[in-house]
Amino acid sequence: MQAKSGWEPAPVPYTILDSLPAEFAGPPLWDWHADAAWSYQVTSVGERADQVEWLADRVRAGVVGRTDGRWTHDLHVPEARVIDRELTYDAGGEPSVSAAGAIVSYVQRVTITVTPA
Repeated sequence: MQAKSGWEPAPVPYTILDSLPAEFAGPPLWDWHADAAWSYQVTSVGERADQVEWLADRVRAGVVGRTDGRWTHDLHVPEARVIDRELTYDAGGEPSVSAAGAIVSYVQRVTITVTPA
């Protein structure tokens, strides 16, 4: 969020999405017949544990949630088809509290695999 005076912090609770460094193996990236996987970390930040657990539930449902054997929400990737989504790390209901006790965070990591459309 940007205010007139410069960058201002977002009101809590909020999430931070980070792309994680990738390691590639197999065919070169320019080979459009190859599948690719990207990993992301979602950090939910709040003032209380219930806030970050609620956000983590929403992330889990939104990215890897299933309804009737299908993904609940489509992920659109140009010129590709999502073939797998995996929650590779979940804080498991154990939010991390800062030393000052004013900020609580909850970390999740997801990997999304695509194949050429």
